[in-house]
Amino acid sequence: MILSPLFSPVDYSTLPGWADETASGAYIAFQRCALHAETAPKPYRTGSLGIEAEAFGRAFREARAATPLSNPRAFFERHFQPCLVSPSPASAGFVTGFYEPELPASRFETERFRFPLYGRPDDLVDLDESDRPANMDPYFAFGRETAEGIVEYFDREAIENGALAGHAPVIAWLEDKVDVFFVHVQGAARLDMEDGNAVRVTYAAKSGHSFTGPGGVLAGLGEIPREKVTMQSIRAWFRANPHRIDEILWRNRSFIFFREAAVEDMDSGPVAAAKVQLTAGRSIAVDRMLHTFGTPFYIDSPSLTAFGGTPFRRLMIAQDTGSAIVGAARGDLFAGSGAAAGEIAGVVRHPADFYALVPRALLEGGVS
Repeated sequence: MILSPLFSPVDYSTLPGWADETASGAYIAFQRCALHAETAPKPYRTGSLGIEAEAFGRAFREARAATPLSNPRAFFERHFQPCLVSPSPASAGFVTGFYEPELPASRFETERFRFPLYGRPDDLVDLDESDRPANMDPYFAFGRETAEGIVEYFDREAIENGALAGHAPVIAWLEDKVDVFFVHVQGAARLDMEDGNAVRVTYAAKSGHSFTGPGGVLAGLGEIPREKVTMQSIRAWFRANPHRIDEILWRNRSFIFFREAAVEDMDSGPVAAAKVQLTAGRSIAVDRMLHTFGTPFYIDSPSLTAFGGTPFRRLMIAQDTGSAIVGAARGDLFAGSGAAAGEIAGVVRHPADFYALVPRALLEGGVS
């Protein structure tokens, strides 16, 4: 596969703030990908921009063998060539934030806990080009199996009005419908159960419908100025307008199904699309159709100061994806777990320059 011309090689000396980047947190995140690759049945899917998954072989082998490193930055300099990622002419590089909510929950429906998180329905089927009906939008990766054939799955409004009855297990019950929605948006949650146990739920599947964010809906209706749309401002609007919650949320037809994750280390983030636990402040969600999981990205966003109060210039590792994350220079920064992380993630909407660290093995013509 030929490397995309969207990648323009540059020197490390030109990366703003690179000399101050210790890269220790990024190395830990990268090492998780390396350890996963050692036992995974197949390598990560190669993104269409041409960073072949097999090209990480040398770096993965060294990362598995060396713990800890005295100079993680030198590790990345040795194995990778930084390349400025050129976004499409119609857009600039842009980052948002996501986090893992931590919420009280119950295994059973009660007067307090009334809103369900569903597991995967028994009539939901995965679709690809070979079995997707010709009249169905190619976007759909999931459908519903019926006696008449495969059709679009129920959307959010239908599901919340009872369409899943008898078809999907309830993993847990939450006390607030808006909290349920934001767990859907984040794709995972840490739940403090009434019985005193803590569990983690993570993405299992979705209805297949495209995502429509409430922020864009509310801005379009003139309810919140577009430049002031944050998770916090959206929540505040819902608190002030509880009678309109369904009206707004049902505009988003997408619906997420979860599974309980067997993760022993509750101090790290959830297991995400790259099949490794996320690292707060070091994991980034990218467009998985374009990019390859495990790729390091140096993100330069001088106007973003929510992470520690200084301009955001940090090495991140591609370990997740999301339906709203589309484009070569578009990313979602993982802020961590709990309310404090939510305060950070909720305000991240900033322009950014993306530098992909491309394996030198790939540029040298070998991927061993």
